Amino acid sequence: MARYFYFGVKNLLFVTSIFCGIAFGQSSAAQEMNPLAADPRAVRVGGSLFRAQCATCHGADAKGIEDIEAPDLTLMYLRDGVTDASVFQIIREGIPGSIMPPHTFSDAEVWTLVSYLRSAGIVGTSTTIEGNTERGLLLFNNNCAQCHRVGVRGGSLGPDLSSITNRRSQDALINSIRNPSATISRRYKPVTLIFQNDGIIHGTIKSEDAFSIQIMDSNQVLRGFRKSLLQEVIYGELSLMPSFPASVLSDGDINDVLNFLQSTRQ
Repeated sequence: MARYFYFGVKNLLFVTSIFCGIAFGQSSAAQEMNPLAADPRAVRVGGSLFRAQCATCHGADAKGIEDIEAPDLTLMYLRDGVTDASVFQIIREGIPGSIMPPHTFSDAEVWTLVSYLRSAGIVGTSTTIEGNTERGLLLFNNNCAQCHRVGVRGGSLGPDLSSITNRRSQDALINSIRNPSATISRRYKPVTLIFQNDGIIHGTIKSEDAFSIQIMDSNQVLRGFRKSLLQEVIYGELSLMPSFPASVLSDGDINDVLNFLQSTRQ
């Protein structure tokens, strides 16, 4: 009962009432659809429960915590095969071999968490981006393919863009191209390693602990180093991706590139 303290008497009464409704109906764990999907109160209650019980690993905004490699749950529904029912089972049973444990929440509580995670999920670009696909491919190859991958072709220094329009809105993608340092994704943060023999390597951080660091260097080679061999680790604030002002790529150019990327997700 103590854990209910976190989200108040009203929320407790709501959970109790929906638990009774589920208990007299079909088994909640066996349902394919969230029985609370249409109830806005479920999102509020699930958010309170999430922040009280899950934020330690996944962050209060559900975007994960880098230091413990907890995943960004706002991207969960973008993966193939992920449904409300499968998320219910993950919360209930945990993930063997990971830090995600099973939980003893009631069925009603789990469904409120599912409702919250569904509401927090990132929505991509649903409308067709107007542009020239063939020209977009040419622009992509000339400006992006050295560092970014689409399908099986391209580089690995930057994020894989194969399904990027499923995950990001058109405005967000344009902003990332115009100002890539505004938001730098986890695992692509810039770093400079300075060695005791004065050698220097630039790259992006892939993983790090107290004794070692793993990076993708500027030649797109994955490398690991013991920190005892390093003189200094400099964490950069500017993305390795250059900005593309209108003088380099016009608005029409960018829309052509985004149209090409959107066409590849099929």
